[in-house]
Amino acid sequence: MDQLSKTALTGLAGTTVMTAGSELMSLIFHENFREPEHLETLISRLLPHLSKQAKQIAGWGAHFAMGLVFAAIYVELWETKKVRHSIRNGIILGAISGVLGYLIWKATFKAHPLPPWLNYSHYYLQRIPAHIIFAVAATITYRLTKHPQTLA
Repeated sequence: MDQLSKTALTGLAGTTVMTAGSELMSLIFHENFREPEHLETLISRLLPHLSKQAKQIAGWGAHFAMGLVFAAIYVELWETKKVRHSIRNGIILGAISGVLGYLIWKATFKAHPLPPWLNYSHYYLQRIPAHIIFAVAATITYRLTKHPQTLA
């Protein structure tokens, strides 16, 4: 399998599992940790003339696009053997990505003229476990692309 295919599968799996984790955290803590919804709100407030469907597609698209960016970095590290694709290293990559995700979200909310109202400290704190979930799912998916016989 080529690197682009590995990146796409890894990014889609990681983002999907991360999104499910954020949904679960939203339900448990009664707060909105849903990344696509926040992206939709940001887009909607900048481009109010877009249809609701276009705003939803843009929010989800932006969310999955960032997942692909993170996955591309991970896959490059794994393919070049700079980082071994172990669960332990996935957790470490996730923690680092969580800090980076926190910084990206903080900068995005700060730069936006009409950011959504939410408990920012809780949202930012949730970025760490969300990205760890992403990275572990991405690691497992990547490992399956390297050793597909493990599915049998």
